[in-house]
Amino acid sequence: MATSNPSHAAVFEGHAFADGSLLTQALSHRSAGSPHNERLEFLGDALLNLIIAEQLYARWPKADEGAMTRARAELVRESALAAVARSLDLGARLNLGPGEMKTGGHRRDSILADALEAVIAALYLDGGLDACRNTVLQWFEPLLAALPPLHQVGKDAKTRLQEWLQARQRALPVYVLLEESGDEHDKRFRVGCTLADPTIATEGSGTSRRAAEQAAAEAALQRIALE
Repeated sequence: MATSNPSHAAVFEGHAFADGSLLTQALSHRSAGSPHNERLEFLGDALLNLIIAEQLYARWPKADEGAMTRARAELVRESALAAVARSLDLGARLNLGPGEMKTGGHRRDSILADALEAVIAALYLDGGLDACRNTVLQWFEPLLAALPPLHQVGKDAKTRLQEWLQARQRALPVYVLLEESGDEHDKRFRVGCTLADPTIATEGSGTSRRAAEQAAAEAALQRIALE
């Protein structure tokens, strides 16, 4: 039996479900028993790829297939989906089995990303493609708006930051691990990124040191853009 909150209002981000069981299933992890969200996850993955592909095609009329493919991969990767799920506080609504609850499954990127895809499928099945598309684009607009210039698509934040500094013959950033917390199954890392020129210090966090460094580098790039 699941140990998380068993009651889910059949409303999600403003969409009132005609069939509330779709939302309940989308929020139910395999560990909680059947019906769970894996079939919905399969459908949601395809829908998300379609919606993002449509947007990139419309927004980048001069982009070739390779650039759009790389941009879509950036937007639909697990860590990006998990970040969107966290912005929606999706973890608090998940129905998990006792084992997953004990190990912090509601905070795990893979579980959050899968649940988000399942919710996307539930929105589609309940309200149709237009309703699904409109809701999903609201969630992903910040990520779409933050995409790097076309020629830099596919390069991670650390690479883009390094290239920006090297092009100006400036010192490379220094990354320092500031904190490591959590147990073996739910570790969190906090990393600092320091630049000498311009003088900038940022922090980033993630479920791995590499992810935390990427987050700190992205924060530095955003600071540079504001300088």
